[in-house]
Amino acid sequence: MGAMVFTGGPIWTGDGGRPTALATEGGRIVAVGDLPSVRAALPGSYELVDLAGRLLVPGLHDAHVHPVQGALERLRCDLSHLADRAAYLAAVAAYPADRPWVTGGGWSMSAFPGGLPRREDLDAVAPDRPVFLPNRDHHSAWVNSAALRAAGIDAGTPDPRNGRIERSADGTPSGVLHEAAMDLVTPLLPEDTEADYDRALAEAQRYLFSLGVTGWQDAIVGSYAGSRDQFGTYTRAAASGALRARVAGALWWDRDRGLDQLEALLERRHTEGRFVTRTVKIMQDGVAENFTAAMLDPYVGKDFCGTSNVDPALLGSYVSTLDAAGFAVHFHAIGDRAVRECLDAVAASGNTQRHHIAHLHVVDPADVPRFAALDVTANIQSLWATHHEQNDTLCVPFFGPERTAHQYPFGAILRAGGRLAAGSDWPVSTPDPWPAIHVAVHRTEPPGSAESAWPSAQTPMLPEQALTLEQALRAYTAGSAYVSHLDAEIGTLTPGKAADLVVLDRDPFEPGAALHDTRADLVLVDGALVHER
Repeated sequence: MGAMVFTGGPIWTGDGGRPTALATEGGRIVAVGDLPSVRAALPGSYELVDLAGRLLVPGLHDAHVHPVQGALERLRCDLSHLADRAAYLAAVAAYPADRPWVTGGGWSMSAFPGGLPRREDLDAVAPDRPVFLPNRDHHSAWVNSAALRAAGIDAGTPDPRNGRIERSADGTPSGVLHEAAMDLVTPLLPEDTEADYDRALAEAQRYLFSLGVTGWQDAIVGSYAGSRDQFGTYTRAAASGALRARVAGALWWDRDRGLDQLEALLERRHTEGRFVTRTVKIMQDGVAENFTAAMLDPYVGKDFCGTSNVDPALLGSYVSTLDAAGFAVHFHAIGDRAVRECLDAVAASGNTQRHHIAHLHVVDPADVPRFAALDVTANIQSLWATHHEQNDTLCVPFFGPERTAHQYPFGAILRAGGRLAAGSDWPVSTPDPWPAIHVAVHRTEPPGSAESAWPSAQTPMLPEQALTLEQALRAYTAGSAYVSHLDAEIGTLTPGKAADLVVLDRDPFEPGAALHDTRADLVLVDGALVHER
């Protein structure tokens, strides 16, 4: 790669430095400092890049994302950019008639009473072919009568373990399948091909680069809820050179099996190259909206506390074995009981790896200091930490006031000495880091978002849990690089590290800067341009 010098604007190194110039050569950062010293580090000619007052930052790294799935949905019946029932049904009605199933997804629970759409609506616009549409969090799916018939689901079908079929008063399935109940239908879906997944990964990489995301941790590498295993997708792309991003894969832990799957996980471990797999994903619970998040006490007005997908009595032994085998564990934990079960499992292990817990919707205050004590990283999806309609109507009433005060305690974890990483969970929510950074800093909905018209959207949610811009940006760079085992290569603008760089369209540290509108003007990976706005 040709040598370059960046100067003429602020430079955020991520390690406390604020140099006025940075030099790259051969795809690496070779010097940071003032302009004369940086020029002196380059023996030959170089290209001068004028920042023109814009901020230069390390490439952002998304610590929890599902890019292949996100891109597939963008290419199918994509509901993620729509906001209401009428728009969803219009999209389904317009879906190409030559497709045997209507697939895609991305609907919001807040668009329907109680978060539950009905099969009859889909029947009206797609009476003759089955419809299967996961919602934005992918813990529930909206189906029509044709899909239910195809799967043989009727009033006599029992709820599967770790799943629930929503029903009308007479027991007839009403059109929503939660968690493992989705698996009653997913085997019938048209099978995605290798070519479908290869195209999706290429589109996901292009899209993420355009947002300044130069690498990520794929939070499920394996077959889940009927999806195709994308392990081969990544290894093919890495081998061919098509994968230019730095990707860590979290290998899927089958919650219906035990330690018999360890050998297969070890066979899939990659420790070098563009695609590394040094992490295992354990989904310990579901989500609060459908009452599958594991809570310490019952939901208000309910007689149950959610679901632990992995028996807590066994979880510690699983984590101990994975830890000893050299795997970090990437936990999914939404409810306060699930968070505690994950922390307890790490405490029972040798705790030699980079374990991290994602989501953290509700955390009991007694567990907040345990993140630092156990060296467990909090993997945050900060975009959710607001008074948006779905949370205010489908979660808060069932938490009660005490647990409502325990939501997304990012600031408290950091003040207690914990480490943060940050991600988007795309396609659950947008992969654009800057609306999420806005929420991390302000704890309010980004102006102009689909949720911003909700009456309490601009009332900060637990403002004492807000982060500074410096803290939020560090979580999206160095913190995320750490949990992906990529911190020796990326995360800070340090001489010797890869020249994965982003020139923003502004300096977001300026007072009053609109964080949510920040864009990536130039994005480089290994010193080569991969996106220009």
